[in-house]
Amino acid sequence: MGHEAKDCRSPRPANQNQQPQQPAPQNQQQQQQPQRGNRGCFQYMQFECGAEGHFKRDCPQLNQNRNNNNQGNGNNNGGNNNNNGNEARGRAFVLGRGDAVNDPNVVMGKFLLDNIYVTVLFDSGADTSYMSVKMCQLLKRAPTLLPTKHVVELANGKSLEATHVVQGCNLILAGQAFSIDLIPIVLGSFDVVIGMDWLSQHQAEILCSEKVIRIPRSGQEPLEVQGDKSGAVVGVISFLKAQKCLRKGHAAILALVTDASAKEKKLEDIPIVRDYPQVFPEDLPGLPPHRQVEFQIELAPGAAPIARAPYRLAPSELEELSKQLQELLEKGFIRPSSSPWGAPVLFVKKKDGTFRMCIDYRELNKVTVKNRYPLPRIDDLFDQLQGSCYYSKIDLRSGYHQLRVRDEDVSKTAFRTRYGHYEFLVMPFGLTNAPAVFMDLMNRVCKPYLDKFVIVFIDDILIYSKSQEEHEQHLRLILELLRKEQLYAKLSKCDFWLREVHFLGHVVNKDGIHVDPSKVDSIRNWPAPRTPTEIRQFLGLAGYYRRFIRDFSKIAQPLTLLTQKGVTYRWGEPQETAFQHLKDRLCSAPILSLPEGTDDFVVYCDASIRGLGCVLMQRDKVIAYASRQLKIHERNYTTHDLELGAVVFALKIWRHYLYGTRCTIYTDHRSLEHILKQKDLNMRQRRWVELLNDYECAIKYHPGKANVVADALSRKDTLPKRVRALQLTIQSSLPAQVRAAQIEALKPENVKAEALRGSRQQMEQKADGAYYVTGRIWVPLYGGLRELVMDEAHKSRYSVHPGSDKMYHDISTTYWWPSMKAHMATYVGKCLTCARVKVEYQKPAGLLQQPKIPQWKWEEISMDFVTGLPRSQRGNDTIWVIVDRLTKSAHFLPIKETDKFSTLADVYLKEVVSRHGVPTSIISDRDARFTSELWQAMHKSFGSRLDMSTAYHPQTDGQSERTIQTLEDMLRACVIDFGNGWEKHLPLVEFSYNNSYHTSIQAAPFEALYGRKCRSPLCWAEVGDSQITGPEIVVDATEKIAQIRQRMAAARDRQKAYADKRRKPLEFEVGDRVLLKVSPWKGVVRFGKRGKLNPRYVGPFEIIEKIGKVAYKLKLPAELGAVHNVFHVSNLKKCLSDENLIIPFKELTIDERLQFVEEPVEITDRDVKVLKHKRIPLVRVRWNSKRGPEYTWERENRMTEKYPQLFGNQATTTEAEATTSEFRDEIPDQRGEDVTPQENQ
Repeated sequence: MGHEAKDCRSPRPANQNQQPQQPAPQNQQQQQQPQRGNRGCFQYMQFECGAEGHFKRDCPQLNQNRNNNNQGNGNNNGGNNNNNGNEARGRAFVLGRGDAVNDPNVVMGKFLLDNIYVTVLFDSGADTSYMSVKMCQLLKRAPTLLPTKHVVELANGKSLEATHVVQGCNLILAGQAFSIDLIPIVLGSFDVVIGMDWLSQHQAEILCSEKVIRIPRSGQEPLEVQGDKSGAVVGVISFLKAQKCLRKGHAAILALVTDASAKEKKLEDIPIVRDYPQVFPEDLPGLPPHRQVEFQIELAPGAAPIARAPYRLAPSELEELSKQLQELLEKGFIRPSSSPWGAPVLFVKKKDGTFRMCIDYRELNKVTVKNRYPLPRIDDLFDQLQGSCYYSKIDLRSGYHQLRVRDEDVSKTAFRTRYGHYEFLVMPFGLTNAPAVFMDLMNRVCKPYLDKFVIVFIDDILIYSKSQEEHEQHLRLILELLRKEQLYAKLSKCDFWLREVHFLGHVVNKDGIHVDPSKVDSIRNWPAPRTPTEIRQFLGLAGYYRRFIRDFSKIAQPLTLLTQKGVTYRWGEPQETAFQHLKDRLCSAPILSLPEGTDDFVVYCDASIRGLGCVLMQRDKVIAYASRQLKIHERNYTTHDLELGAVVFALKIWRHYLYGTRCTIYTDHRSLEHILKQKDLNMRQRRWVELLNDYECAIKYHPGKANVVADALSRKDTLPKRVRALQLTIQSSLPAQVRAAQIEALKPENVKAEALRGSRQQMEQKADGAYYVTGRIWVPLYGGLRELVMDEAHKSRYSVHPGSDKMYHDISTTYWWPSMKAHMATYVGKCLTCARVKVEYQKPAGLLQQPKIPQWKWEEISMDFVTGLPRSQRGNDTIWVIVDRLTKSAHFLPIKETDKFSTLADVYLKEVVSRHGVPTSIISDRDARFTSELWQAMHKSFGSRLDMSTAYHPQTDGQSERTIQTLEDMLRACVIDFGNGWEKHLPLVEFSYNNSYHTSIQAAPFEALYGRKCRSPLCWAEVGDSQITGPEIVVDATEKIAQIRQRMAAARDRQKAYADKRRKPLEFEVGDRVLLKVSPWKGVVRFGKRGKLNPRYVGPFEIIEKIGKVAYKLKLPAELGAVHNVFHVSNLKKCLSDENLIIPFKELTIDERLQFVEEPVEITDRDVKVLKHKRIPLVRVRWNSKRGPEYTWERENRMTEKYPQLFGNQATTTEAEATTSEFRDEIPDQRGEDVTPQENQ
């Protein structure tokens, strides 16, 4: 390190013992070990000289190495090559990151590698591409063994041996994906070094002056990758070093840093606040009044006065001391003193750059009796903010100085300075009881409004309201209170009328609580700890936000182990993984909701051998996470006690939420459902059951996979062992459980609930002690054993979710209970997994709902786009289809898919409004052009109503969809019969469509529109006197419109009757929970069977509004924020599962079209599908499915258009080679066709 690549490219001499000719040393010892101050070319500088008296550039050893290297280049087989056959050598000359940014000849930057941002150096001095070992661990890719050992020479002369390579990493440069192989080695400042192997493969040019990498692309403009152009980083030096530089005559520039974003607040610009200027003075007016609380200093018995000598201060600090003493004297805050007490003075710097004078009261604090007045818990304060939307934050000006010290305690506040001995009349900073006393004062002052619309933490006041009107009233009340109490605030540190507020290290808004981004930056840039103390510092900052992190204690366990006494500090892979995991979780922390009221709390608990974890929810929103590690003695607990301990832990930590209210606790340990009824309990369980009796809680069971506290990290290494133990327990204890439950169920107080009726006479007891009915074991209702049996028959690995009929036939041979088949049907109906993955073999839901028939021509229209067409000579690639819903007449308008709104508006005015007038209603799908604000604003000004289809239900605009099918068929025919170029055929296609007979209106659209068909070569007879003219044509047109409306009504009745035969009526109510159907296909075109393992439904989601008869608005989570939230009933399914059972999305990624997002990785094969009139080129694509590799056949032209990076420089099959008709290959067939090659089916 420390020198450039051009100075260290020479290899070491072939003969290490050969010494260059050099001046004789004074003695042998000096030759072998030169002194540090000499300018010799030492061995650790790679050139292995060690002699004095010359600079590196004049080193004879260096020159000899260069000559040997030049000779070696001419003959690679010379004797100087000591590498054996299984060893490859390479060089990696790496600068530090700070040097690289400043160096104009170095190109570096941050880019995505396998979806992780990494710092990349483009190094032409490196033979191969490398990655750091830490980055290799983060990528979680399995390295493969190199065919030969790779020796890497670093710039410091050291050599490293590399034996593995990580192949096929996905590197994103300027939006393009590249594959790169990287060798893991120990790197310093960079994550990845891209060497000559990759640069030469892609013929990349490095433009150092512009810090740009230029990569040529066939048939396209070169790809330019912009490196980091941040320029030189300004270093910070000390004041003393700056003085030395100035004495030496170095040039200096005074830099003044200001916050450009900060605007000076003006009191007169803030509503309400401007009415209270007395609360915001420029400075404190003087000694504060006597208040209901005064600061007292009570000493421990026997304490004697303590005086310490003043600290020495710098001249600038002395100047500041003199100034502040004068200000304090003028305000009356201090006075000269003759007290026996005396503390020294020191200064600390405030955020705004000014100095705060502090007194070192540590000796006084040691003998002071502590005031235990409680400071409020931060999470309790945030709980008060539920439902708030408007905030104002008030910070008192020098708050401590607004409280007097009790007269008899003034002498104890004395402090000694260079300029005299003084004592405080107001409360100074630094005294141990100051926060508690000031908190007491603020609580008394704000008591009438505390926790109603104001919270206080020492001198910070936060006002919160649910509406603007409320906030105006609340703000006025607090400002009036401050004016009355003569408490003053600092305007520059106050904020008013906020919709989002930073308070106590968090960000609060109407959505909930967020982590403060400034704290996230600190965590993101935190270096790996090197000592136990540094680990404690990191965990202290991270632990402040532990309520945001699920299983915080379990994740942090490898770190906390290193902080224990007697444990050797050894930072390894588990610690690094935990450290990075915590940083990632904190940087992507979720939004926690604020509780609303005291109802509907749900707790999910879980336990493992690594710790306890739980999550508090309310109405499907996360309120908080909590976790802790197991204590030493708890590691010996049984599984039953651990799971019960997790429940008790949750009740204790959230007692303030759960005590006195009804709540539900979910656990994945079934026996806890009956813990309150069990009689044989050990002492620990009895103690915990007594605590449970204090709460009105119901403990329910659900499987671990459905648990929101899915602690995969804590169970990863122990899950198989625990599953085996659980199966053995069930097999061995089920008969005993059944017998015990039967005995309890047959007791007089319980037998009525069993509803046995006549089956009681058929019951017989066999030799094993169990009761049987018709030869089958009777499973009573008591004890919850029926659910246990059904769980085993439905959810175990040996059953895998059968239907209710199969499940009944499997169980009924062994077990029996009343209404067994009905219970199983209900059980399967409530299974959320079945609901999400199983297809419905039933009629689609929702009867056909038809819009009203229009009253007149071109009053109500529908429109849609035909996209993806080959670009015409005029550059058009889209057809805008506009259809009159009454006459069925249509316009087919060629446009560009990239046309701006202004162009579309001009076309609309020219082709529709100017010919037919302004329509009253427009039906369309939810295309981005139709949902834009400009489009909606234009039609609002016209008075046109926009009726858009529900999400993913194109049948709403069936008129346009059917017209598009006819249009595409006609265009295909024109291309085949009359040649290529779809746009030149479009006018005649429109004429033919409008002049042709339509079944629904029993006439041609032109006949309905104009009263007669238009003349064509076929209709030559309709000329002259045979035509209706004059006023008769108006009467005839009116009669035809009436006839057409009657014909349409008859046709619609037939269509509805036919459609409703294949549909079933289905209605939901507001508040119902439903599952939402999603597409299992995720590629460009669906020709394979990809995505078969994805769920068919996601959810459940709550219905919040009914739109019409067959559409519903859903309450969607943030993951589906891009999806329109109104859906047709055919896309919904009733969710019958337990009310509070929530399944998160986990790793599912769904786009705005409700399709699973998975990207292609590579092209693995090619083929051509030969049809009767065309040849379709296909490619075999490998996708990055999370279930493993998936392969499908896709059309090459569409994959090339959407994923050009997959093809690189490979030539794609041209249209001339692939098809006899350009248009037939480009226009998709709406009916679809299987183009999978026969040999691969």
